[in-house]
Amino acid sequence: MAEPGEGRPITISDVQRLVERKDELEAQIKACYELLEGQKGVGMNEPLVDVEGFPRDDIDLYQVRTARHNIICLQNDHKALMKQVEEALHQLHAREKEKHAKDEAEALAEAMSQNQSLPQAFAKVNAVTPGSPASVSGLQVDDEIVEFGSVNVNNFQNLQNIATVVQHSEGRPLSVTVIRSGKKVHVGLTPKRWAGKGLLG
Repeated sequence: MAEPGEGRPITISDVQRLVERKDELEAQIKACYELLEGQKGVGMNEPLVDVEGFPRDDIDLYQVRTARHNIICLQNDHKALMKQVEEALHQLHAREKEKHAKDEAEALAEAMSQNQSLPQAFAKVNAVTPGSPASVSGLQVDDEIVEFGSVNVNNFQNLQNIATVVQHSEGRPLSVTVIRSGKKVHVGLTPKRWAGKGLLG
């Protein structure tokens, strides 16, 4: 059976399989230790001969030797497997990081292309009087105007164009499009008489 990660990227299920195998090995090691426990509690290092140097007759020597041998082999397998698990997790993590970086780069590229596709502004709001029609509509200082009613970058000559549109639209809502912190924002603006100067403020 090919080890996970040979010739193809590692997946979460590969890691899960490795972890299952690790659990199996741990269960086998535990069973071997329990077998040793059952043999008068001989562990890995207790002598298998009596004080006179004869093989002990109170335990099953063959079982004990086999269990000790198995524990050593299984622990070696376990160690190798843990290394694989660690490497697999490392690969997965590295891939996640790579994917995250790629997603960020794509998002950035998309934001850049959106910025490039923003329409051209022809005027900038440098003041908004509180309580004025402009303020009520939500216009803000530094908004860059790209459309003001029928006026846009293609037909705008000077601010008189806007003044004309405003005079003809008194009391009627005008559609105004601005660029605010890199995004297009639509504002409904109704020029009307108010306490201050002009129809907009």
